[in-house]
Amino acid sequence: MTVSPDPQTVPGGVSSTAFDGSRVRVLLMLDVHDGAQQQFLDAYERMRHRVAAVPGHLSDQLCQSLENPTQWLLTSEWESAPPFLAWVNSEQHLDMVEPLADCVRDTRSLRYTVLRETTGTDTAPAPGSVALQSAPRTGDNVVRHALTFTVTPGSESKVAEILSGYASPQPVVNDTTRLLRTSLFLHGNRVVRAVEVRGDLQDALRHVSRQPEVRAVEQAIDPYLEQERDLTDPKSARVFFTRAALPAVHHTASGRPEGSAATRCALFLPALPGRGEELARLLARQDETVTAHGPVLAATVFHRDDIVVRLVDVDGDPEDAPGPVLALADAASAAEAGRLLDAAALGLDGPPTDERAVRRLLAHARMQPLTDRHAAAS
Repeated sequence: MTVSPDPQTVPGGVSSTAFDGSRVRVLLMLDVHDGAQQQFLDAYERMRHRVAAVPGHLSDQLCQSLENPTQWLLTSEWESAPPFLAWVNSEQHLDMVEPLADCVRDTRSLRYTVLRETTGTDTAPAPGSVALQSAPRTGDNVVRHALTFTVTPGSESKVAEILSGYASPQPVVNDTTRLLRTSLFLHGNRVVRAVEVRGDLQDALRHVSRQPEVRAVEQAIDPYLEQERDLTDPKSARVFFTRAALPAVHHTASGRPEGSAATRCALFLPALPGRGEELARLLARQDETVTAHGPVLAATVFHRDDIVVRLVDVDGDPEDAPGPVLALADAASAAEAGRLLDAAALGLDGPPTDERAVRRLLAHARMQPLTDRHAAAS
């Protein structure tokens, strides 16, 4: 058994990350339509070797319930979280799993890093074995996730009006799950919706999708989306949510209370082609330092492909601390970011080489806040 180095943690705070290098176990629970068991198995046989060739995939097992033949479990193991997240939110994934869609009534996905492993022998691990999570991460029973999509150029002001004014959905999902906070931002024609849920994220997302207030606002923005969707059609909805998913890959909280001066801001940080993960890793490393001291109370890094979004809660005005807010608090980190950021996409003429350039980066990357809603008594 190989153990990855201990991740840094903020004393008294919360730290979770997809970048600790540990192995990942994914459990996909499936409820297959009555009588479709053989059709489902045939579809799995056609796709399993394609999935096995995906970078980072180690193995999978397909299991059928002993008690109920319509219930199946697909477990898979991955070298680490980043390759799994890249695949599960990709067009390639949509294409691979499409044959299963007609057979399945419902699915539920659970994702874990492997912390400890017990085998039948005490033999030493083979050289180069993939890592296990070295220590339990400190959590607050809050799941963070985001969606991002683009609207047609010229429609930004109308979309901002719609997304700023809708009624909040019922926050209580069930006895164990509730919505805590929803934050919406706009940068150019790109929308980012970040949610915080206490309990089960999938239960919360299903709950939200059924709320009349949310249905109304989704229908209102449909005419302005660059990519068409029909959320009443399960296949179209599945494609949209896969393309729009912006997973939280790192979160750090200082543990200090949020006062009345706290400000939430979001930063859109596009990376050069193929450099998105490196940029997300850089921000994650820096966050452990900037949340330990200074005005940053909490920070979450969201990443997919070449899109990186940083959500920051700051004690005071973000413009008073551009380096910590950007997680570029020293010259070395700013120089590294300069090699990864797509400065031209932000309308900048170069990398953040000095304090003035860092301030310009903050101004150009900062997203327009549309709404930030806390559930009552959360």
